[in-house]
Amino acid sequence: MTSMSAEPKHILHVIYRFDTGGLENGVVNLINRLDTKLYKHTIVTLKGFSEEFCQRIKTGNVAFYDLEKQDGNDIKIFFKLRKLLKQLKPDILHTRNTATLENQLVGWWCRVPYRIHGEHGWDVNDMHGQNKKYQMLRRFMKTFIHRYVALSTEAFDYLRDTISVFEGRIHHICNGVDIDTFAPRQKPENLLPSHFSAGNSLTFGTVGRLAEVKNQPFLLDAFIALVKAFPEQKQRLRLIIVGDGVLMPQMKAKVEREKLQDNVWFAGNRADVPSIMNCMDIFVLPSLAEGISNTILEASASGLPVIATRVGGNPELIESSMQASHLVSVNDVEALMTAMQQYVESTDLLQSNSERVRKHCVENFSIDTMVSKYDQLYQAFSD
Repeated sequence: MTSMSAEPKHILHVIYRFDTGGLENGVVNLINRLDTKLYKHTIVTLKGFSEEFCQRIKTGNVAFYDLEKQDGNDIKIFFKLRKLLKQLKPDILHTRNTATLENQLVGWWCRVPYRIHGEHGWDVNDMHGQNKKYQMLRRFMKTFIHRYVALSTEAFDYLRDTISVFEGRIHHICNGVDIDTFAPRQKPENLLPSHFSAGNSLTFGTVGRLAEVKNQPFLLDAFIALVKAFPEQKQRLRLIIVGDGVLMPQMKAKVEREKLQDNVWFAGNRADVPSIMNCMDIFVLPSLAEGISNTILEASASGLPVIATRVGGNPELIESSMQASHLVSVNDVEALMTAMQQYVESTDLLQSNSERVRKHCVENFSIDTMVSKYDQLYQAFSD
């Protein structure tokens, strides 16, 4: 049972950038659900934060600081963080992913009492943790870290077997989803462009920053192949791409070359993702690598059948009987098109699978379970 203390525990979260993303959304969910009498939070970013995204945090116990990291090696951020730690005196330092890992050394230097590091997913420069430089960094830094959070079984095994972290120091905490915010609802037609509002449309969709690791061009290629395979269905096939990033120009150019402007909607960054998901029929996650994907959980809670690449924690989130038909190899356009094709060919499949994925998500990925596990982890530190 959680014990009450005179002062709330102060957690200082170090995040590369606080903006639209699965990791960041998980932090929002966690802070919004943790007891405000027991915790207060500081979010420190290396590369800034989105004011709009920060508004997703609904509690009043959070402060924000930006270290304003310059591109390349910028050792000044360590001294800026040291100054902050000396000033704020947090009880817990919680870093996430490789980009923030080195800051644990500053936490040790400043004698932060309890230091936690989370492995949420792989970077494009460190697919599946194979980068030897980063392996050396992780092995070195484990001396300064008390506890680890591994979101996926893959990350847990990697920390234990490759980095040689003692198993008792690793906590497997899967992401959770707000099943009330993300739920099946009537399609909000007013959110869609006029040419997307056809009643008989079949809409695929994805949500995520348009970055190489998220691999949205793979989905776009499969969608183009699907339209070519079913030319008679072209008028009803739709693709919604939510997010923004460096891949946007090349993807828009390809859509124009294929003359599919009426079939593909680049929705950009959105604050109304739950409503946008209700505009979709099937969700597709084409990533090169993942930890435990918040967007898969959100889509499942919204009643969207999920087609995803067989990477990271994705298989852990897909209902077992659907894995053979809904998990595909990375960049196998034909396989992804085939997985999408099943919904073009069968109108009954959509309704039955929608009910299955919602039920599976509600029963296995409650946000309350996630928050309870983090609460236990944080409370393991005693003053």
